[in-house]
Amino acid sequence: MSPPGRPKGEHRSAQHEGRPLSPPGRPKGEHRSAQHEGRPAESGDRPLPANAARPACWLETLRLELRAFGPGDFEDFYRLDRDPQVMKYFTKGKPMPRDVVAKAFGRVLRYPSLYADLGAWHASRRDTGTFIGWFCLKYAGKSADVEVGYRLLPEAWGRGFATEGAQALVDFGFDDLGLDRIIGVTHPGNKASQRVLMKAGLADAGWGRYYDKRLRLFVAENPVR
Repeated sequence: MSPPGRPKGEHRSAQHEGRPLSPPGRPKGEHRSAQHEGRPAESGDRPLPANAARPACWLETLRLELRAFGPGDFEDFYRLDRDPQVMKYFTKGKPMPRDVVAKAFGRVLRYPSLYADLGAWHASRRDTGTFIGWFCLKYAGKSADVEVGYRLLPEAWGRGFATEGAQALVDFGFDDLGLDRIIGVTHPGNKASQRVLMKAGLADAGWGRYYDKRLRLFVAENPVR
């Protein structure tokens, strides 16, 4: 399920290049997910960490570069949530207030310290370095299911970037983390995202209840299990 034109498994992550993905103090390979152990309690809205250097690239596909978000990336993150087109199926197109987005951004920064190797990653084009949005592999709300997802700026739509990034994270979840299954959920009317999930290897599984809503559900099972 690698990006078009690249053999399966040829996307590059820090783990493939010899750098451990797990945080310092956790042995390499000791991945944690709901399928392996109980989930720790969510933290509150603690203060954001001090400004730090831009995080290094974590995963590359044919055209995309994914890296961790850093404190200096808030304006990129906020661009997505204030765009009416991007927010069409989340808030009916209403831009999110800056303070609400700031709290969500703080949770994104802290997420990897709670759940090793999961989270949301800043995505940019390899050829221009232009920010296009984010991709995620994380728990779906309060459930024990791990979901693949994304949020891209309108200028990045229709170019295959969503499928390329989602495919790479599905491969990572199965090949590197050993997850048993990965899901994707969408608003019932979001046909474009439903097509992306199916192109990324997830099958239509009907409906599911996530985020306290009835959503369209797509599922991929680990082929080696």
